[in-house]
Amino acid sequence: MDFKGKQVDVLGARTHYYDVGQGEATILIHGGGPGASGLSNYRKNIEALAAKRRVIVFDLPGYGQTEGKLKDGAIYEVLGEFTRAFMDAIGVDKASFVGNSLGGGTSLTVALRAPERVNRLVLMGTGGSQAVFSPMPTEGLMRMARFNAGSGPSMEKLKAVLDLLVYDQSTITESLMKERLEAASRSDTIDIFKRPGLDLWREDLASLNHRTLIVWGREDRVVPFDSSFILLKSIPNAQLHVYPKCGHWAQWEKADEFNALVADFLDRP
Repeated sequence: MDFKGKQVDVLGARTHYYDVGQGEATILIHGGGPGASGLSNYRKNIEALAAKRRVIVFDLPGYGQTEGKLKDGAIYEVLGEFTRAFMDAIGVDKASFVGNSLGGGTSLTVALRAPERVNRLVLMGTGGSQAVFSPMPTEGLMRMARFNAGSGPSMEKLKAVLDLLVYDQSTITESLMKERLEAASRSDTIDIFKRPGLDLWREDLASLNHRTLIVWGREDRVVPFDSSFILLKSIPNAQLHVYPKCGHWAQWEKADEFNALVADFLDRP
């Protein structure tokens, strides 16, 4: 599929997105690692998921090709507000959400603050939860937090981060690393680790009536697998799917299985 990007103004930020397929809208939100973008996170998933639905993938402020204009405040609150404004800007009243890591926390925040705008939720290695057994912060999060420190972004630092995003490091290509380093080296990149967080696991998750699919890699070294437990227990209509031999990027490492799983979940009556 030949992806053709579009631009729209959202809260004063020139925002880049892709809009493919037809039918009910599903919005894919990328993670917050160095050099992340909608396309770099979901290039293995967009075409398959767009076969029966409208798929919208956008770059958060300071990521990909979206300007780094984001108001001050707790990261999930401001990204949730930005996402709702993006939906308004492109004329989408309600959508299902697929969110990885930072994108999962953002999707969950949209559902908590504006439940009427969310159909179904797919949360993968989502941020904002709390590990039950694993020590925090994880090595993956610490490497991300150190990425912009000292002499700034470098290929060595980026490789150290990406190596912990996946179970099988051979799935990380040279072209992907070059793409992400270029994106991470922008002057207006948003450093999410310099902003207040938001403990979404302390929110009223029991109020969410949305059908929710929680997806995790068993070997996730960024947001550990046991971070899924509170979400699973608290969200009434949640189910959990765990991939063995899989890290933080289930949509990348298990792309074919993930695409089939998510498509079935979204299509199911």
